[in-house]
Amino acid sequence: MFFDPLYFVFLAPALILSLWAQIKVKRAVKRYSKVASSSGMTGAQVAQAILDANGIGGVRIEAVSGNLTDHYDPSQRVLRLSETVYGSRSVTAAGIAAHEVGHALQHAESYGPLVLRQTLAPAASWGSNLSWILMLIGFFMESTGMIWGGIALFSVAVLFTLVTLPVEFDASKRARDVLPRLGLVADSDRLGVIKVLNAAAMTYVAAAATAILQLLYFVLRATAGSRD
Repeated sequence: MFFDPLYFVFLAPALILSLWAQIKVKRAVKRYSKVASSSGMTGAQVAQAILDANGIGGVRIEAVSGNLTDHYDPSQRVLRLSETVYGSRSVTAAGIAAHEVGHALQHAESYGPLVLRQTLAPAASWGSNLSWILMLIGFFMESTGMIWGGIALFSVAVLFTLVTLPVEFDASKRARDVLPRLGLVADSDRLGVIKVLNAAAMTYVAAAATAILQLLYFVLRATAGSRD
């Protein structure tokens, strides 16, 4: 299965899209990290201002090491911003911080897709790893049942990536709306925010495309094996 040329033919479009998305997001982040935000606020200050404006308390804002490691942890109600965002006063920092606060707003509102993603997360995590083991053993043992069992588990991971899309798109929309409304960015900054957020969104689209094409490949292989 792992040396099947057809696998790489299936994945080629998604791999190309993933590479393009990574290049795009790195360029946008790098470019607008050099552009100072008109508000002069750091990413952490922008995040706190949005939380305060929406009356959301109890959310800690912490700096975390790494690049583009920003995320909101709903289980602990912690907003973690990468060091390059936490203390930066750039347009990139404002956009990313506002996007992550968008997830905190979703959590406070019990936003449907976010709730569903949280529910799927545990099963998607172990299911994704276990599915490969089941399918590998199934192909070696020529066990159709094990192969389809692995495919079923992998489908949960695919569903997780699909549910992630509206969660991320909504968080970006909230960021684009709230930043100018609260005066955290000027009109001259909005284009930079949009480019950074749109580029980041494409990485999630690429991940979903990759998962879907992998699933289609596994189904094709399993169906072909059943005929044999």
